[in-house]
Amino acid sequence: MFGTMKRGVNAYHNVSIETGIASASPHKLIVMLYDGALVALLGAKTNIAAGNIAAKGSAISKAISIIDNGLRASLDKDAGGEIAANLDALYDYMSRRLLHANLKNDVTVIDEVHGLLADLRGAWVEIGDKVQQPQVAAPTAMPKAPTLVSA
Repeated sequence: MFGTMKRGVNAYHNVSIETGIASASPHKLIVMLYDGALVALLGAKTNIAAGNIAAKGSAISKAISIIDNGLRASLDKDAGGEIAANLDALYDYMSRRLLHANLKNDVTVIDEVHGLLADLRGAWVEIGDKVQQPQVAAPTAMPKAPTLVSA
């Protein structure tokens, strides 16, 4: 009559994600992309261990999609200069490694890419903490020295 409990939980989860995305800063969205890719890679490892090849392939495909269509596509290569170019190359490397992991069921490669993504996520979180802290404005001019009054 009302549907399954799993269906309700999934609907709630989807609304929660959509609300988080709608209210997130661009910086937070990148962290969410890293989180999604990391979760997908953990799912791939779990499915390899369980022998569920189809689900493993789906999880790795999801991670590749997040890397290519989320993280890599969000790079501003003009404004980002060398850093953006290096990240682009690193994201390309990760995607190619994950294709290999998918073909060979290679958990060590999944761990390698997971480690790279976790490091980048950590750096992004550190940057975000600094960006979100209120900046104290520097004085625009030196304050006047007090004048001495002679008695």
